[in-house]
Amino acid sequence: MPSEIKHHGQLRKAPENFLDPQLLREIQQHGLDEERRRFMRHSFLMASAASAAAAAPMSFANEAAGDPHILALPSHSTTLGKPVTQAGYGQPSRYENTILKRASPGLTRTQESSVSFTPLQALFGIITPNGLHFERHHQGWHDIAPDTHRLMIHGLVKTAMIFTLDDLMRLPTVSRIHFLECGANTAMEWGQPVVPTVQYTHGMLSCCEFTGVPLSVLLDYCGYDRQQSRFVLAEGADGASLTRTIPIEHALDDVLVAWGMNGEMLRPENGYPLRLVVPGMQGVSWVKWLRRIEVGDQPWGSKDESIQYI
Repeated sequence: MPSEIKHHGQLRKAPENFLDPQLLREIQQHGLDEERRRFMRHSFLMASAASAAAAAPMSFANEAAGDPHILALPSHSTTLGKPVTQAGYGQPSRYENTILKRASPGLTRTQESSVSFTPLQALFGIITPNGLHFERHHQGWHDIAPDTHRLMIHGLVKTAMIFTLDDLMRLPTVSRIHFLECGANTAMEWGQPVVPTVQYTHGMLSCCEFTGVPLSVLLDYCGYDRQQSRFVLAEGADGASLTRTIPIEHALDDVLVAWGMNGEMLRPENGYPLRLVVPGMQGVSWVKWLRRIEVGDQPWGSKDESIQYI
């Protein structure tokens, strides 16, 4: 007869918030030294031990009498359940409320320029649910009104054009599965920190089905200069105006201007209403809140590819 488990849900919650606030302030101000790292290890081990003890299985008082969860009908088998559309948008079970994106304590000075990690240890298959896709922002995120958002394509093109979201969604679309990884993924391991799960060491990684229009279709539509064009510059509409250069060969291959993710519209924190999908390039090139694409004959060398990223 199997033992009963105390905790709810299928996956045990990893130790969280086990660091003293004073230690967090010291790490933010002075970084990690050997003494602070040793204290973090000790704190984590203590938290892990407490978590394991709390989740220890307990035996039935009288297994010979049978499993009471089988012999006695539970209330959900004898009462009327909730109606359809009780929640207009489906939510996970309340018993799975520990499966969350998480930020790392002390990783950055502000939460607006920071990262959240996908709980890889808790997922099944290859698709990352939209609500658990990792985040990386440089100046926070906004929920942008789609009816006022615009995408401009200009530079070495015959006709510079401005597209609304409705314009783009009328064009031939494709849906493809791609994984997206931040260039800093696994960086947590460089400093040999003590972290509870793979979420913190490799969680800047997600895999989704993206839907959008190929960038090649838009470039053809604008009449890009096939002789002189060598690169495109993509710019986001966030406060950081993040910009990245992409070789024209790559832009014409499998790059998408996407509005859909896993069968629904992008989430605001993942670039709604438009983002670039650039397979094979680090996540910073997957520009969110995409507002401008410029076609040129040489790389731009913007701050986001010459100072902050390479």
